[in-house]
Amino acid sequence: MATAQKLRCQVTRLVDHGEHVYTVDLRPERPAPRFRPGQFLHLALDEYDPSGFWPESRVFSIASSAAPRDLLRVSYSVRGRFTARMERELTEGGWVWVKLPYGEFVIEDTSDIVLFAGGTGITAFTAFLGELTPAFQHAVYVAYGARSTDLLICRGLVEARVGLIPGLRVFYFVERGEPTPNTTVGRLSVAALWPHIAAPGQATYYLSGPPIMLKTLAGDLRSRGIADGAIRIDAWE
Repeated sequence: MATAQKLRCQVTRLVDHGEHVYTVDLRPERPAPRFRPGQFLHLALDEYDPSGFWPESRVFSIASSAAPRDLLRVSYSVRGRFTARMERELTEGGWVWVKLPYGEFVIEDTSDIVLFAGGTGITAFTAFLGELTPAFQHAVYVAYGARSTDLLICRGLVEARVGLIPGLRVFYFVERGEPTPNTTVGRLSVAALWPHIAAPGQATYYLSGPPIMLKTLAGDLRSRGIADGAIRIDAWE
């Protein structure tokens, strides 16, 4: 595992997706340490003095691929004081500090895989999906939900991978809007996906999203006989 490093980064791109959801591209002053898809970073808005303490920060999944070491991407939804500061203070050309990599939320090629992603929780899976190849040994199911179609912020990346990876199947959920052939109107749920999983009792489930969603999905999986060891939760919020 790479040793965690502290890096000053410039904001090179800031995308406002609407409804207080943003994506931020960062360029570190020196090459970022190598990380594994699914790991996260700490982001601080205040200046870091190496002779003092690390400033207040928040953790975010690293949404960019692990290959380019000159780009770190995070997405966030404004929830609470720190992300409200981010919304007010982050600007293209500005600077932040990050430290990375951290976390063990890493997908293993040991069984069929089911990924549940709510909102910006999809960023825990984008590096994995971006590096996925047809040589992956198992089926991958993605259940991706958001408040509206516009907030499926990584849909373009996901769709591009579907066209290349035969074993990848994707199901979209939106809380409001009109249903389409591949989008269900309603909240992300185990019940809606369950009939589409070839061998649900033998799959490993990875969950990333808002805490209430994680609690609901994990409880539903357990009620269907899925063991705790087969339920992996990205629960650092």
